[in-house]
Amino acid sequence: MKAAKGIPLQWLLPSAIVSCLALMLLLVVVQGYRGLEAAMLSAANDSARQLGLALNERAGRLLNPVESTIRLLAHDPLGAEENVQARLSRLPLLVETLNANRVLGAAYVGYATGEFLLVRHLDEQVRREYDAPELAEYMVQSISLNADGELVGQWLFYDIALRLQQARAKPDYQFDPRTRGWYQSATASQNLILTRPYVFFTTQEVGLTMAIHSLAGDAVIGLDASVSELGGEAQDLRLTPGTEIVVIDGSQGVMVYPDAERLIIHEQGEPRLATLDELDIPPLSELMTITEATIEAAAGQPVLFKAAGREWYGMNLPLSRLSANQARVLISIPADELLSDARAILFRQALWIVLLSSLLVLIGWALGQRLGQPLKALTDQLQALRDYDFSHPPGVQSSIREVRDLNEVIGDMARAIDQFQAITLSLSQEPRLDNMLEAVLARLVNIVGGRSAVVYLYQADGRLQRAASLAGADYPEQLVVEASLGEQPEHLLDQLIDTRQPHLSLALHDRQEALVGVMLIELHESLPASRLASLKQFVQRLSGSLAVAIETRQLFEGQQLLLEAIIKLLADAIDAKSPYTAGHCERVPQLAQMLLDQAVNCRTGAFAEFQMSDEQRYAFSIAAWLHDCGKITSPEYVVDKATKLETLYNRIHEIRTRFEVLWRDAQIEYWQGLAEGQPEAELMVAMNARHMQLQDDFERVAQANIGGEFMSDAALEALQDIAGQTWWRHFDNRLGLSTEEALRHAAQPQDRLPVQERLLDDRPEHVIPWGKRRPPVEATDPNNRWGFAMQLPEHSMNLGELYNLSIRRGTLTAEERFKINDHIVQTLIMLRSLPFPKPLQTVPDIAANHHERLDGRGYPRGLSAEHLGVPDRVLAIADIFEALTAADRPYKTPKPLSEAVTILCQMAMDQHVDASLLILFLESGLHREYGRRFLRPEQLDDVDVAACIARLEASSGPLARSKVE
Repeated sequence: MKAAKGIPLQWLLPSAIVSCLALMLLLVVVQGYRGLEAAMLSAANDSARQLGLALNERAGRLLNPVESTIRLLAHDPLGAEENVQARLSRLPLLVETLNANRVLGAAYVGYATGEFLLVRHLDEQVRREYDAPELAEYMVQSISLNADGELVGQWLFYDIALRLQQARAKPDYQFDPRTRGWYQSATASQNLILTRPYVFFTTQEVGLTMAIHSLAGDAVIGLDASVSELGGEAQDLRLTPGTEIVVIDGSQGVMVYPDAERLIIHEQGEPRLATLDELDIPPLSELMTITEATIEAAAGQPVLFKAAGREWYGMNLPLSRLSANQARVLISIPADELLSDARAILFRQALWIVLLSSLLVLIGWALGQRLGQPLKALTDQLQALRDYDFSHPPGVQSSIREVRDLNEVIGDMARAIDQFQAITLSLSQEPRLDNMLEAVLARLVNIVGGRSAVVYLYQADGRLQRAASLAGADYPEQLVVEASLGEQPEHLLDQLIDTRQPHLSLALHDRQEALVGVMLIELHESLPASRLASLKQFVQRLSGSLAVAIETRQLFEGQQLLLEAIIKLLADAIDAKSPYTAGHCERVPQLAQMLLDQAVNCRTGAFAEFQMSDEQRYAFSIAAWLHDCGKITSPEYVVDKATKLETLYNRIHEIRTRFEVLWRDAQIEYWQGLAEGQPEAELMVAMNARHMQLQDDFERVAQANIGGEFMSDAALEALQDIAGQTWWRHFDNRLGLSTEEALRHAAQPQDRLPVQERLLDDRPEHVIPWGKRRPPVEATDPNNRWGFAMQLPEHSMNLGELYNLSIRRGTLTAEERFKINDHIVQTLIMLRSLPFPKPLQTVPDIAANHHERLDGRGYPRGLSAEHLGVPDRVLAIADIFEALTAADRPYKTPKPLSEAVTILCQMAMDQHVDASLLILFLESGLHREYGRRFLRPEQLDDVDVAACIARLEASSGPLARSKVE
């Protein structure tokens, strides 16, 4: 109610009026300038037209008297005179013609006989050129027929009273008027003709010739008229100092230009008029180019164009007095010179506007200080809101009613947006469902000004389970959904509170409209009833996002559980595939997770700075469970190979059969000897000796087949001697074979039976080539896109009997060892092919790096220490320790803790595993904890941890010790 007593906002309107006045003044100035610019342009247009008319008028004043004079001369008897004396009698008339027209340079007559008479006034230049007598004022050039009918020339010089001063015979003066253009044009047209302007040879003036056929005789009368004065007229008529004016004819030859030096061009000693291009005046050339196709120019309107770095107004006007030559006047006026007065006026007006505006600004500033301070504070707050800062609600104090109301609205809006942002952040970022629900409820209660809130989630058994609650009432853990409630289970919540209190109860549905849960928010009694409907609408819209977020997290948790179950199922399948590795894929992740937790919890030593997020630890867990997933591709007979001759079966039985054959052969030799009459005693001794040798040899072969830690050179030599024995095979060894096995035999020639064979042999068909299944593990293989750096055996498999029996350590050949190691290659290839989400993209590398070594001699990629992180090193130790202590592998005796730790210490000194991590493993007692959970009691012997650490430090120097919290 107090806000209503404030000052209305309309008191602030005077400041708006001041602004509008300033804007109006600015518009008036701009519009005035535009009008003045248009006026100046119109004036320039009129002036240009007047200039064209003036040039036309002055050309008329120059040429009209000449035209009248020559028309009178056409009637004079001069055109019919037949000799020089008669023609000279008309000299006063011709001299008077020159004196009456100052533009005339010469008057002359050309006759049909080739005779010629010319009279010119002598100026200083002509006087010097012709070496005229001192008193001479006029010169007559005559060509006439003599008594012999020959044309002869002479020059006559007269004074001002037309008294002859000198006569010169000029036999070399040759001039035939009949060859001249003016003579021919006048003769052809029988009308007055006007030639194009040209440079007079004698005076170097620019002029033109006017000629007409004589009406008195067969002759042509001509007058040379100078137009040089038009250049001066054009110079005087320029509108601005920079205006360019030129008169051109139809062929763009220049007729008039103020600068005579640029007008006349001397070419090979002969003067001629320049063309427009040769005049080299950019604005005139540009004007001529654009006006040929410009509509405004065709209508005689000014054209605005750019040339020589300036703006110009140009016009192209016809010159009617010289229409016979298609003469035009080109006028180019610099825009800056033309509009200089307008711009000066604009500057003065702008100066007054600036002064007046400054005064208005001072007045407005003074009013603004009184009236605008609260608005400025609100503006700053709105600026903060625009910058997405909703944490500082406005606190503006003002007596203006609208400002105070706006302050309150902005405050409510800022708080609501701030809480809504926090809700959005919780919905999008909080991975745990219970934490997300509690955060959302807290924010909702703050937004609506509530007292408490609760969310129940719908369970598979039809019950509602409490997921989160906030303050207020003591809500039960579960609610039973009654069938009678139908599609409105939120009515259950009405029973939890006093329904007379304002509250909001909403059902939460997922995108398939299935019930996800219900939500209740208790409101304060002071909440106006008018706001309840809008609040309910707001919460209902938000509840959709909350329901989707709940559904998404439930789906994510379900998918995560499914993924983990599939991974563990794969690990169990790998363990179940071979009884020799049973339990390995289950125990390694547990041991690795125990050691990783120790490294994360270290606060001193080598792992003091090592930390992992929940996502990184989850990725490590997945990698540990999948670290041997490639074993699914490993052949069982290789993984489970317990003897050297074992493939799908133990081939020692096949070799024993050969010994049995040799045994029978010894018996047969005995009986054959008896039948042949040999001494029985000698035969018996030989047979028994042979039998004893066979028994001994077979025992050696059988012992070699078992394998062990080391096989001596003597045993290998004895094996070679045994293999050299032969037996006879009578049956075809190519019958009953598979297609692949038959192909291996096909490459060799077939033996003729019976055939003698070695007792132990490495036959060609025992070698199985790679073929198209050659794995891309070599660094130089172009198909190797995973970075493998392994040595590939020459063959896929070698089943040679002597080759396998000669294995010095264990039971595996190099080819079989590669197939065992290939499981890690397949692990990386398989995992890299899976579309892991971004948080799990490290899984393939962690899973595939547990056979790498710190010194770079591991496999499959030969990574060194700088490329192996702590998770990689943890998994390597866990894998080795589990393999050493595993008690469920029938091909080896499980090692006690002390022996396993000794081997690990040696591997750490050899830069196989991380020494600091091994020390943490031992000092934390993880080896004992693991042993109590997974090893047999007889394996749990004492381990001298101190001695192991001392050996490591003696080999590598003092190592950083880690303290675990």
